[in-house]
Amino acid sequence: MTATSLDRSPVRSCAPAPQLPRLGLLLIALTAQAPAWALLPIEHWQQDSGAKVWLVESQALPMVDVRIQFDAGSRRDPAGKAGLAQATASLLTKGTAARQSQRALNEDQLGQAWADLGGQFSASASNDALQFSLRSLTDPALLEPAVQLAARQIGHPAWPAAVWQRDRQRWIASLAEARTRPSTLASEAFAQAVYGSHPYGYQISPQSLQRITVQDMRRFYADAVRACRAHATVVGKVNREEADRIVQQLLANLPATPGSTCPPLADIGPVAALEQASEKTIPVASTQTTIVLGQPGIQRDDPDFFAMLVGNHILGGGGFTSRLMQEVREKRGLVYGVYSDFNPGRHAGAFSISLQTRNDQAPQALQLVREVLTDFVQNGPTEAELQAAKDNLIGGFALRLDSNAKLLGNVSNIAWNGLPLDYLDTWTERVEALGTDDIHRALQKHLNPEHMATVIVGQTAAPQPSTP
Repeated sequence: MTATSLDRSPVRSCAPAPQLPRLGLLLIALTAQAPAWALLPIEHWQQDSGAKVWLVESQALPMVDVRIQFDAGSRRDPAGKAGLAQATASLLTKGTAARQSQRALNEDQLGQAWADLGGQFSASASNDALQFSLRSLTDPALLEPAVQLAARQIGHPAWPAAVWQRDRQRWIASLAEARTRPSTLASEAFAQAVYGSHPYGYQISPQSLQRITVQDMRRFYADAVRACRAHATVVGKVNREEADRIVQQLLANLPATPGSTCPPLADIGPVAALEQASEKTIPVASTQTTIVLGQPGIQRDDPDFFAMLVGNHILGGGGFTSRLMQEVREKRGLVYGVYSDFNPGRHAGAFSISLQTRNDQAPQALQLVREVLTDFVQNGPTEAELQAAKDNLIGGFALRLDSNAKLLGNVSNIAWNGLPLDYLDTWTERVEALGTDDIHRALQKHLNPEHMATVIVGQTAAPQPSTP
């Protein structure tokens, strides 16, 4: 769990970092002054196009943030073309096509246009979603052209083939560099071990990128990105009428769907549970060993979400107060750091424990981590551990909602996952209501220490048997 989101849902950005516009400093300064937002009401409605809108209206700052999400993340990449969703999102920021009286804009001209408007626009893709993000001051002289420009990028991308060929080569070079790092090797091997042939486990490679064409992107985009599938979140100094108009304008250039009823997207099967333990060692010349172990976890809509959230905080998500950090680092000094995490999504995201240690300590550290995990699943947390976790999570709640950007992330989480509108209002109550038995039951239901996948990257000795 991060300091900016009540749910952990990483996004793999594929658009370049936005240039700092002339008015960007004002946006940053205003954002830094934002108050806590926890009690602001959320409005929700559906447009005639089928697009769904969530709004948090605040008059505190003269700015607006918009995020629009579509079910077009990397889980919809075709087999053999891993990276298609990310490549599509990236190229959407690289130019707009000429339309009627509007001239075409290349990536440099788009960058200058956004700098002149003092706004920011980006596209990115995660496992589950392709999303657009817009930020602008609400001065009509800036907001209206910003919305129009973003609408052009969403509805009339140029799909420049030469830019894709250039970016593909850069991406391939970046992959080669990343795969010199033990953390990358461990992450990729772990995903393969946990997800198998499920799209969550697809690995982007030079070969998969070479197979992707601009025509693939066009088809992918046309199939999945339609107004009737949009989940739009708006946060800032706009009322419902203004927010509705902004979203309509942003989606106006997408193909209309008769009756606002979208044809169904292809069903994607579930992530299969691991039937047995596995272990893979990747030799790397290094003084340190990187280890990742885990299994498929839970989907975001699982009723045990809160129990697993708090349980993970106690086990390894709570930093230096977590059980893993106390037992493996503080008491025995076996690791530089050890953390647990889970990443629920439309499918069962991975539960994982990651650690880094000296080569000669790796077998002992791994054995101890497994022992701590097994004990935690078998016996659950103590009352003291649970109370400390509650104090930490609830005490830090306001810090997760103290800016437009953080609030946007949390409200878009509500929108994307179909959570109740009072989710933020009841979050602390849901955490406070948990008992040790609730967490123990959820751990035993969802985690099986006997069926974990383990990846070891480094120069390690063979694990030694435990002493009776």
